[in-house]
Order: sequence, then C-alpha cells, then structure tokens
Amino acid sequence: MARWRDGRGELVVHGEQGRVVVPLEVASSYRARTRGLLGRDSVDGALLLTPAGQVHTFRMRMPIDVAYLDRRLRVIAVRTMRPGRLGLPRLRSRHVLEAGAGVMVGWGLRIGVRVEVEVAGGGV
Repeated sequence: MARWRDGRGELVVHGEQGRVVVPLEVASSYRARTRGLLGRDSVDGALLLTPAGQVHTFRMRMPIDVAYLDRRLRVIAVRTMRPGRLGLPRLRSRHVLEAGAGVMVGWGLRIGVRVEVEVAGGGV
C-alpha cells in the first residue's frame, strides 16, 4: 500500500475524457487530515486524505465532491456533500478525495475509474 507525506502533487484520472491531470494536495498526517478543507472558500484541484474511510462537512463553507478510493486507487463511490453532513463509512475505502462540488464529473471520476497519485519522488 502506498504511503505519502503531506505535500503537493498531481492526481491523474484515467476516465472517459482520457488522461486528466489535476493539482493535488496530500493530507496524510493526523493534523492535516483533521484540518482538511475546513475554513477554505475553495480548493484548487483536489485534496487526498489518506488513510481515510469516512468524511464529514461540519464547519465547511462550501459543498464538496467526495470520491472514496480502495487500496488500488480505484473509485468505489462518489458523492456531493453539502456543509454540515456526515458521510457514510465505506468499508473498502482506504483514501478519500475531496474537491469543489461538481468538478469530479468533469474529470471523468466515477465508480470503477482508477487514479494515480504523482508526488515528488515518484508516483503510484
């Protein structure tokens, strides 16, 4: 299983639109995962929470798209969540992607699509 550090990279989506590359922020430490998108009015690209199997949108300022990924980085669920919601836990989820509401469909992110995470020092 991949292990990433907090930082930046790129999310590569292999969907119906072909290869789509999106700016990515990685939150792997407890502190970074807990902070997530709290207090932000927007997100440039996506945020990867790892490890994660469930998210909430309490104290968030904006609705978000949430994609749950399994250990092979395959999408197992995609949801749009309004502020003040608690997402259902996904048993097979190992990672969660968060982005602004409505953008994931444009990236071709849907159930069954595999993504790659590329950070400084190599990709997965």
